[in-house]
Amino acid sequence: MLDKITEVARDAVTTAGYPGIFAAMVAENVFPPIPSEVVLPLAGFEVDAGKLEFLLVVLAATLGSLAGALILYAIGLYGGRPLTLRWGRVLRVTAADLDRAERWFDRWGDWVVLVARVIPIARSVVSIPAGMMRMTLPRFIVLTTIGSLVWNLILVYAGKQLGANWEDVTDVVERYGLPLRILVVLGCVAGLVWLLRRRARRGDATPAA
Repeated sequence: MLDKITEVARDAVTTAGYPGIFAAMVAENVFPPIPSEVVLPLAGFEVDAGKLEFLLVVLAATLGSLAGALILYAIGLYGGRPLTLRWGRVLRVTAADLDRAERWFDRWGDWVVLVARVIPIARSVVSIPAGMMRMTLPRFIVLTTIGSLVWNLILVYAGKQLGANWEDVTDVVERYGLPLRILVVLGCVAGLVWLLRRRARRGDATPAA
């Protein structure tokens, strides 16, 4: 079943281009069995072959990731635990998953949304309790976008560099998963700090009324 789902995701990338990448990443968030580690390196290969543009691929992938996360956020916000568990088989979310995600929030706060973007399954699960706990939408969007952007950028770039050997990206992620994800998280935090400092400088530069 997983191989079939992955095959459909691959076809979406190769036949539909940017809309296919967007749709695949929405599905990757809402239905966790679809791995971004397969979809995005393939998109990178398409970039290397001259069929797609690098920045547009990253943009489509990041918007798809955000859209999928917002769907789950809305389920948590408006449906809460009852609706989530009712559709748990479709969403592949269990009560234990929600309990674990809620503990993450209790321990790490909103930052868990940023960190979870680089962890399979967790990137989907964490969006639901974010809605359940009424995390502010702007903060959720910013953290989700930064985490998704960095992770997507790395996978697409790796696929582009490897070209016809793009499938090796999955093996690398599996072999060096932990240190790679730590580096990505550090990159996400650095990006967020830069963004906050930039906003602070703009605020300081605004003349008083």
